[in-house]
Amino acid sequence: MIMRRSLSGTILKYIIAETLFSFLVSFLFFFFIFFVNQLLLLAQTILTKKVPFYQVGLLVLYAIPSIISLSAPFAALVGVLMTSGRLSSDNEVLVMLSSGLSYRNIFAPTIGVGVAIALLSFLTNDVLLPAGTLQFNKLYRRILVSTPALELGANSVKRYRDTVIVTGDVSGNSINNIFIMDRTSEGERRLIMAKEARLRDAGKEGLSLDLTNAFVQSSKEVARLDYDYASSGFLRYWVPQEDMIQATASIGPREMSSVDVAADIKEQEMELQERLDEQYNALLKQALSLEMSLREGPKSASWNRRGSVLTEMKKSAESARITKKDRNLSIYRVEYYKKFSMPAGALAFVFLAVPLGLFAKRSGQTVGFLLGVVISVIYWVLLFGGQTLGLRAGFSPFWTMWLPDILTLGIGLILCGLRIRK
Repeated sequence: MIMRRSLSGTILKYIIAETLFSFLVSFLFFFFIFFVNQLLLLAQTILTKKVPFYQVGLLVLYAIPSIISLSAPFAALVGVLMTSGRLSSDNEVLVMLSSGLSYRNIFAPTIGVGVAIALLSFLTNDVLLPAGTLQFNKLYRRILVSTPALELGANSVKRYRDTVIVTGDVSGNSINNIFIMDRTSEGERRLIMAKEARLRDAGKEGLSLDLTNAFVQSSKEVARLDYDYASSGFLRYWVPQEDMIQATASIGPREMSSVDVAADIKEQEMELQERLDEQYNALLKQALSLEMSLREGPKSASWNRRGSVLTEMKKSAESARITKKDRNLSIYRVEYYKKFSMPAGALAFVFLAVPLGLFAKRSGQTVGFLLGVVISVIYWVLLFGGQTLGLRAGFSPFWTMWLPDILTLGIGLILCGLRIRK
């Protein structure tokens, strides 16, 4: 009978060192892939607009937390697969088992490393990523002001939500012959022309275009023949920051901390409930009106309007159904659960990687690396598919984001149990 004994400090350090080394190699691999995919394309776009190289370097630096948060979980999977695969193919696991160690205490250090990676990934995603995005936005805003061609290219048409900007030649922060078509919050349509415009940073107010020799024509949406016009030697046109700065520099739920996202979700849920209550009350009034007309019969003055009331009720019910499926709220919910599921994936990957790596009989590191890349692709597809289902099909954001982790952990625990029994 083999007596089980505890793990010695030497073997403990050896397993941790092997795991960390493999994790570092895998992390650099995934970091490079995401770096090329997300940052070099951005840098190339900015460099073509003659932005100073050091500012491009700072943009890349501020975006690094996003790359780390994506790379760490997949690096944990591949790193642990490489470690367990090498220990198995070199018969080191067999030697440790023969000396009285069990699978539990051999791979307890590996699981500990997985927990550490999951925590570091969460902190990077929840603390460093929002801070990096804030600095990224500030720098991008300064670059945009000094180089309008970055956003408003020469002789181009730029379309935003309620605004279209047509530009002529661009020199420095000066734009020649600019034409703007927009719609105000009061529903007025405006046409603005100017011989010259300069883009300026107005601090907390946003961004502004200082127009020289401007002409403005405005008309009501419902009465376009009734219009006003004016000319001015100087006109300041305020530009919404969320329109001018593209998605690469905007702050969404992914770039916010989990606490801030949760607070925004709560606020949006309250606003959504208020809108639904208003629609339900209107629907209830319509239903009561229809009931009264039916009770009173043909003698009622509203009897002939019962068909139109029923049509209005159907429209109100459909409007309430659409309102309930608030896409923006769904985005925030999906990103909120993703902030926890992605880091937790690092730990789930460890439980899957350990038993899978033990099946390697030769070339354990190579097999572990290739298998880890394949599993990473499958996990990414499941995560992306779940995100799509959560946003478009109305599936539960919690289950769509956590299901890949649950499947990974479940399969890993089953394989661990089978391996230990064996």
